[in-house]
Amino acid sequence: MLKHRMPLPRVLILDDEKHVRESARRHLNLCGYETAGASSSSEGLSILRSGCFDLVVCDPCTPGVGGIDFLRKASELHPETGVVLMSGTNDLKLAVDAMRLGALDYISKPFTGDEIADAVAGAISRLRERAERKGYLKRLEDSLLDHGIELSRLLSATSEVTLNALVAALDAREHETEAHSRRVGEYSLHLAGVIGVDQPAREDIRKGALLHDIGKIGISDRILLKPGKLTSDEWVEMRKHPEIGYWILAGARDLQAASEIVIAHHERWDGEGYPNRLTGAAIPLGARIFSVVDAFDALTSNRPYHRGESYESARKEIETNAGTQFDPLVVEYFLRVPPSLWQDIRIRTLEDNSRSPGFSKYAATA
Repeated sequence: MLKHRMPLPRVLILDDEKHVRESARRHLNLCGYETAGASSSSEGLSILRSGCFDLVVCDPCTPGVGGIDFLRKASELHPETGVVLMSGTNDLKLAVDAMRLGALDYISKPFTGDEIADAVAGAISRLRERAERKGYLKRLEDSLLDHGIELSRLLSATSEVTLNALVAALDAREHETEAHSRRVGEYSLHLAGVIGVDQPAREDIRKGALLHDIGKIGISDRILLKPGKLTSDEWVEMRKHPEIGYWILAGARDLQAASEIVIAHHERWDGEGYPNRLTGAAIPLGARIFSVVDAFDALTSNRPYHRGESYESARKEIETNAGTQFDPLVVEYFLRVPPSLWQDIRIRTLEDNSRSPGFSKYAATA
């Protein structure tokens, strides 16, 4: 059976100096790219009109229309095409203007083969990430529309009712009936207060914890609800949910701080977490707080595959993992909280959850 080969990335080199164009094309061809060259802006635009390119590497001082005007016209022709700027002059204003128009990188002439190869590889990688993000958000929007919810309205409506309705839907999708998301939100809020975090930041931490798994909306039911162990490929897909959650929340001004917690909620103090393998204090404090209370909730809650442990047992487990999985200082503050207080929060969130509006009610009015 023949396998379908992915098309080679296509790169257009725009520069009025032939030796620069040919040198760039030669290096990129050796790296597996398909290339074309143009000596003027008008020639470059003509080539772009005749076909799509993944990336344009251009000198903004090339004869013809101005460099910034060329970028605007190229973007109008192919909005998905990326741009890497190269120049023999250190024109900071030009570089800033180009970046504002979406240029992905800026390299100086003369360049080495490795330098242009690295710049193009990085730009292509960012383009693919952008396309992947766009695809996930499109699938998410389609999924929400099936329930009568518009993503744009969801992101702009950050009221407590909206957030709770969304979280109720997420928990229900995974058959989680004991208000896990709301509970870890309240646990995080309290622990942040014990640590001395100010009130606005505490609220951001609570929202980040509350919405920590929102990215799972972009994970298929086939993987999310699979009863057995996930394959290695399925784990790769599952581990994308922090980034998907970040992409979703970063689009809402009031949830940008929460989005930083969402993308980091599976990072570990020792750097063995994901998606960015952050270590120590590089992990946002809210995510470090969440990590402790999420583990506490998982250890003390009844699940189909796990009977909840006692507070003392959970406490020992968390204390044992201080300095590896968890921030030791956050664990120290966690251990100062009496078990009766954690139990009070658990009971209160269960009661609040039973009184809160459900997802279906919100969907009917969204």
